[in-house]
Amino acid sequence: MFVPPKNRSVEMWDGPKTGVLGAVDIFGADEAIESSRFNLKIKEIVKNYKDIYMDLPARTNILSSDNFHKNINRAHVKPLSRIVQELRLIKSDSEIALMKVAGQITGKAFIETMKFTKPGLSEHDLYAKVDFECRIRGAQYLAYVPVVAGGINALTMHYVRNDMPLRNGDLVLMDAGSEYNGYASDITRTWPINGKFSPAQRDLYEVVLNVNRECIKLCTEKQDITLNGIHEKSVEFIKDGLSSLGFNLVEGDVDRVLYPHHVGHYLGLDVHDTHDLERSRKLKSGMVLTIEPGVYIPPNEAYPKQYHGMGVRLEDDVLVGETDPYVLSSTAPKEIVDIEYCMKN
Repeated sequence: MFVPPKNRSVEMWDGPKTGVLGAVDIFGADEAIESSRFNLKIKEIVKNYKDIYMDLPARTNILSSDNFHKNINRAHVKPLSRIVQELRLIKSDSEIALMKVAGQITGKAFIETMKFTKPGLSEHDLYAKVDFECRIRGAQYLAYVPVVAGGINALTMHYVRNDMPLRNGDLVLMDAGSEYNGYASDITRTWPINGKFSPAQRDLYEVVLNVNRECIKLCTEKQDITLNGIHEKSVEFIKDGLSSLGFNLVEGDVDRVLYPHHVGHYLGLDVHDTHDLERSRKLKSGMVLTIEPGVYIPPNEAYPKQYHGMGVRLEDDVLVGETDPYVLSSTAPKEIVDIEYCMKN
């Protein structure tokens, strides 16, 4: 490990650092060296080893310089990141235990945020509420800037302004997750701001809820399926559900307009974890992924008017099992009866 040396003047302002000795004693490094010696050490490594596994920094990186790039024989350098990501893809028992806690913390925070919701508040108020409820339960912070999208704002996939008023009669879509001891959760729920689903809101919500349920059932090793395969199924489920509501769908309506994102991604030390690993690989027991179908209806006369401006997404964190999935986010209510009961009480 290359680390900054201990410096009493700096530590007076910023707090104690481990330094070179602490990197060995506390973090278990085989060898620790002051970071100022990085370029000199890399020359030595290049001379003594045939193969070097590392991710070369960009030339703009603080560790990078013309001398550094000259010292590296690129023929001997092999990328490290993908190897590490392969190791991270299947979670250990201790990792799973941490991710269960992260999911429970966020799920309970969603309960309190639903109970807190009422017309007259703003998206910003709900952002503050879910952040507080996650932290007070032990999360270090939110894993990402959440989406808190009232009404038509939910039609913007990465809406993070979170500053508009919440209107009576609208839905609010919240995509939020806590981070607990390095591990992320990633949950989305949609609920009525006034606590009661309208008939149209209920119908559209049930379509997405059914897709969510059916896709979670597929998250097992026994199903012999990939995340891409689950996505293909989710598109068909959504087509069937919307057709039953009177949508006259044409080619491209669902996968380009009404449901433009993927059904899920890998989850772990990052929200979009192991980002270099393909979603075309078969699911294996121990993987953790999200399942997040959604439907977003623009105010377009091609679609039934009663659904215009509605956005519904339901996202769960799922541990893949051999024969059964385990939903890490099950604490967060998603059945209509549970959401309405929660908000009423």
